[in-house]
Parts: sequence; C-alpha cells; structure tokens
Amino acid sequence: MQFVEQPIAINVIVFIVAASVVWMAGTKLSNYVDIFADRTGMGEAFAGALILGAATSLPELATTLTASYSGAAKLAGTNLLGGLVMQIAVLALIDAFVLRGKPLTLFSPRASLLMIGVMLIGLIALASAAVASGELFSWAGIGFWPVLLFAAYVFSLWVIYRYQGEARWKPTGEIAQPPESARDLKDAHHKHFADVATAGIVGRFAVASLAVLVGGFFVAKTGEALAEQTGMGQNFVGATLVALATSLPEVSTTYSAVKFGAYSMAAANILGTNSLEVALFLPAEVAYREGAIFDALDPTTGFLASLGIVVTSLYLWGILERRDKTVLGMGVDSFCVLLVYALGLGIYYQL
Repeated sequence: MQFVEQPIAINVIVFIVAASVVWMAGTKLSNYVDIFADRTGMGEAFAGALILGAATSLPELATTLTASYSGAAKLAGTNLLGGLVMQIAVLALIDAFVLRGKPLTLFSPRASLLMIGVMLIGLIALASAAVASGELFSWAGIGFWPVLLFAAYVFSLWVIYRYQGEARWKPTGEIAQPPESARDLKDAHHKHFADVATAGIVGRFAVASLAVLVGGFFVAKTGEALAEQTGMGQNFVGATLVALATSLPEVSTTYSAVKFGAYSMAAANILGTNSLEVALFLPAEVAYREGAIFDALDPTTGFLASLGIVVTSLYLWGILERRDKTVLGMGVDSFCVLLVYALGLGIYYQL
C-alpha cells in the first residue's frame, strides 16, 4: 500500500490510530518490565536502562528500519536524533504540568543519573562527529561509525551497571535525600498481576512489543507520506511529527513515574532510552542498502545532535545544582530546556 497516493486526511487518521496503539502498548510494556525486574531480582536502575529502554525504543526501531529500508535515510536519522531532543523536552513539560511548584531535578539526587547523562553526551558527540565527517570506511556494507556507536552504547551500559552499586557522589544540604513516594509503578500494578506467572508476564510483554512494532511501522509510513504531501520535507517531519509519535511510550512511562513520585525513574527512563537511540544507527545501517547511512544524512542533522548535547547538559546542571526555584511553575533547568528546544527547532526548520 502506497500511503503517498492516499488523501492527506486518510494518512492523518492512520497516523493517529497507529500512534494511539504505540501509546497504549508502551504503557503496558513499562508495567510488564517493572514486574519482571522485581520478580527476577534484577536491579531497577539497570532494568530501566536496558530492558525498559529497549522496549520503549521499539517504535524508533520500527520507524528507523522501515525508513532506512525504503531509502528514506534522512527521515531515519532525524527521527533518532530529533527524538532524543524531543524526549528531553517532554521531561521538561512533565515537570511543568505534573509537579507544579517543585523542580523535577530537586528530587532526583542520584549519582547514577549523572553517569547516564555523561555517557549520553559522549554518545551524541560521536554521532555528531559521524554526521560531520561522513563514513570513513566500511566492511561488508557496514560502516565504521554505526559499529562504534553501538559498541560505545554497550560500554556505557557496563559502566552504569558497575557504578550503580558504588556511587561515589552524594548530595548535601537539608533536602539532600528527599524520600521518593512508595506509590511507584510497582505498587500501582503488581497486585493486579499477582496471580499471573512470570512466563505469562513475558508472553504479555511479547504481545505488547509486537503491537508497538506494528504501530511504529504505520507511523513511519504515514509520516513519510505526510512529509511529501505537506511539502515540509523529511527532515522537519522526522524531527517533530514522527519523533513525537514514536516517543509516546517514553512519555507515558515517564508521566506515570512522576505521578507516583518515582522521580529518578522518570529521568533515568528518558536518558537511558536516548542512549539506545544513538545505538540504533547500526540496525539503520544494516537496513539501508543504498550506501552508508551517514553519507546520506543532511549535514544539518548534526544540528540536532548539538541540540541534544545542550539540553542534556542543562538537565545535568539541574541535577548537580538542585535549586528549589521555579519559573512559570517548572524548574529553571526545565524552562531553559524548553526555551532552547523551541529556538533550536525554529532554527532547524530554516536550515
């Protein structure tokens, strides 16, 4: 089915329905991963960064693979880099509309978040270098940069896993360790699944994952069609419309975590997922058969990577400083993130 031949109204409807499937399935995924981690004794931080991060990145994987395979390398690249910038902005919006009055980073005094953020900045910097230089060399159709990015992501997981058990940084001050609410996702949902065996949880996880993949496929195809039909170009649509839809699982899990007081989980979910998105350039390279994917990206894609470094740095600043000060009901860091994101998106549209 060629969506570009369909009326814009049809594509918009399919896009909305597919995005809704991604949202609902993504919410279920977070529940199942949390239950699985609790029953198996896996650390919550590592499970969030690895399993939940991978699960909520399935729409990005689906859109990246389908876009790359169809030759839309620009849409694939901007979906990944634009998605990670948008998700940081989503974290700021949740700070503004859910917490209202207290900065999110004030209640996230975890050294592990700093480590995840530092690793993420390094990954984005490598991606920016790849966009700027183009592919250096390839073997069997696979370029050097995607392999390096994936290897760096695996290394970052190893560092985070080792660091979470021996934190070497602790906050000080009267609000150094604000207690996180016990009403987290586990308390809210575990009773409902108390009679479901672990094998059943894994089965439900697989079904929800499949729903996310299918929904992500239709989001990608209609997103491509809308990019061509509206004349906005694959770059801008990939950085906004498609990235927003495929970020819905992260939005839903982060919103739930903040509502239940699991503030560190909310931040770790976004930062961990963003790290994985950079690593997804490797499957994108495998799916793209018209050459090296970094050679096909527009140089302006590097602007999105730079924007990602800036907004991530702003949140690390907020975690380190932990000021009890707000602007328009949100933390100063969240306000700065939204300001930078809005200005950056405006500049990117003009490039």
